[in-house]
Order: sequence, then structure tokens, then C-alpha cells
Amino acid sequence: MKKTLEFKAHDGEIEDIALGPDNKVVTAGRDFQCCVWQQDQLVTGLCWNENLPGIPDKAYRYQACRDSGTFLGLGTVTGSVAIHIAFSLQRLYYVKEAHGIVVTDMAFVPESRHGRELLAGNEAALLSVAVDSRCKLHLLPSRRSLPVWLLLLLCAGLIVAAILLLQLAFPGFL
Repeated sequence: MKKTLEFKAHDGEIEDIALGPDNKVVTAGRDFQCCVWQQDQLVTGLCWNENLPGIPDKAYRYQACRDSGTFLGLGTVTGSVAIHIAFSLQRLYYVKEAHGIVVTDMAFVPESRHGRELLAGNEAALLSVAVDSRCKLHLLPSRRSLPVWLLLLLCAGLIVAAILLLQLAFPGFL
């Protein structure tokens, strides 16, 4: 093996590292941050004091991370588990202290035939393991969205309704 890249990702030790698609790397460090990297460039990052206001900076620390390509799973030293959208880091799921103590590892359920059976209509499933000798399954419910054709139909209806209301309010409008 030959080293191809070296850069400073965190202040202090790195707790966990995960490789994702498109040569992206996710790191969780002892400096209370979680970062997404493309080569040696920081794409985006999470920090507790930015995402959970009102909680002291040093109350939590990211312990484990995993990048499914679509989602980022994070576990903490306090046993909390979160799922974020990988590209924007918007939090979709959070369970405070899902485990009694440190989350040591995590894995997304693969999108295979057996994995889809376990998903049972949910968007993602994340397994977390902790020092409390428990393995927990976290299910991310499917997000609801409107079909594009329905959205376009609603917009067209609003335009027609606005024109009709303007015609009623100002008789010589058209």
C-alpha cells in the first residue's frame, strides 16, 4: 500500500472513519466534530454547539460514523444516535441516549433483497452497537412528498384562481 494523501482532519485523535461513494470520507474526532471530506477538502461538518443550541460544547462527542451514500449515521459517547442527509447534513432522526453508554459501531442495512424486507417500507435502517451489550435497529420512516404533476396542477389552479379574483375585484382587469 502506498500513501496518496495526508492532511490534518481534526485537533486530536480520530474516533472513527468511514469511506463513502464518490471518494468521500467521513471522520468523527475527539474535537467534538464530524466532517465530510472530498480528498483533502472539507465538504461540510457538524459540531454539537451549532446543531443543538443550549447544550454545552463539551457535553457530547461523536463516537462512530457511517456514510450509506444517501445518509450519514452518527453515534455518540453518551449513547445517542442520529441520522443525517449525507450531502446537506440535515438531521432526519435523533434518539437521545438510545444506548446507556458509548456507541461503538454502526452499520446501515444494505439495500439487498433481505435488507428491503427488514426496511419494511422505511427509507433507511441503521444498526447501532454499544458498550451496554445491546444492538438496536433504528428505522427512518419514508418522507412524504407530492408528485411533480400534482404540484404543477396546484400551481396552475392557483394562477387561475388569482386571475378570477382579480377580475372580480377589478372588473376591467382583462
